[in-house]
Amino acid sequence: MSAYQREVEIAQHAVTSAAVLCQNVRQGDDFAALAKSDNSPVTVADFGSQAIVCRAIRQAFPDDLIIAEENADALRSDDQAELRGRVVAEVQRVLPGADETQTLAWIDAGVSRDAAPRVWTLDPIDGTKGFLRGGQYAVALGLLINGQVEVAALACPALDDDGAIFWAVRGAGAFQHTPEGDKAIAVTPTANSAEAALCESVESGHSDHDQSAQIAKTLEIARPSVRMDSQAKYAAVARGDADIYLRLPTRAGYEEKIWDHAAGYLVITEAGGKVTDIEGKPLDFSLGSTLKNNRGVVATNGKLHDTVIAAIVAAS
Repeated sequence: MSAYQREVEIAQHAVTSAAVLCQNVRQGDDFAALAKSDNSPVTVADFGSQAIVCRAIRQAFPDDLIIAEENADALRSDDQAELRGRVVAEVQRVLPGADETQTLAWIDAGVSRDAAPRVWTLDPIDGTKGFLRGGQYAVALGLLINGQVEVAALACPALDDDGAIFWAVRGAGAFQHTPEGDKAIAVTPTANSAEAALCESVESGHSDHDQSAQIAKTLEIARPSVRMDSQAKYAAVARGDADIYLRLPTRAGYEEKIWDHAAGYLVITEAGGKVTDIEGKPLDFSLGSTLKNNRGVVATNGKLHDTVIAAIVAAS
């Protein structure tokens, strides 16, 4: 891990600080959400979280590019002055002294969409709808070197009683940070699909629930599917709470965003699992902001992977 020790330290601290901001917002009585062009929600916490993480990356690694989900364009509109003020106020609770100009600039540090030899990818709140409804969400950060995910930090503030922080380095394993220190995590040894636990997205717009049910039937899975938001599903498989995570395409032509998968992908892979698309192809993170060479995502404990892919093919 020594080659990326500083990156791990910065990434862990960044997602932890962002999670504090998100929980501060969540404990309030007004999330102040607005709708983006695709009708998905974005909140004070999305913007604030991105500002916190991008600032940390910019200060530590000023030459690195950042591909993050949000930008500050909407906040600069005159009719969003109240929302802009809320974002700045929440950032100031974590970073006293931060001002409006700095906050907007930190958010916009993540507007890159191009591949680069060294680039971070960030989802400041993965699972915004889960965040809004009181379900699972995550702050997900990954470092790509020449298109390969090398470092991941994943904060899941609603997982467990006090939240959970996961991190991984390629070739060095996956870990959950605990008060007693970092604990290595590992996928389950389940080899019989009938004994497997399957998790999928809560939102039917993110994954085809009907096809998932058909696949579960083919695999003879007896347990009801566990539905949760965000890359917390990746964490669940990585530490053995579940065996399979399916994200099945819901519409033709959709390209998965790298910020929705990079961190979780490495955490599961380093915990001994396997992540591919629905055809069994490796995920290609080298093409900028999307997984344009892939369709959907399948994550498993590894032992079940070929069986799951075969079931998906049979259901297609």
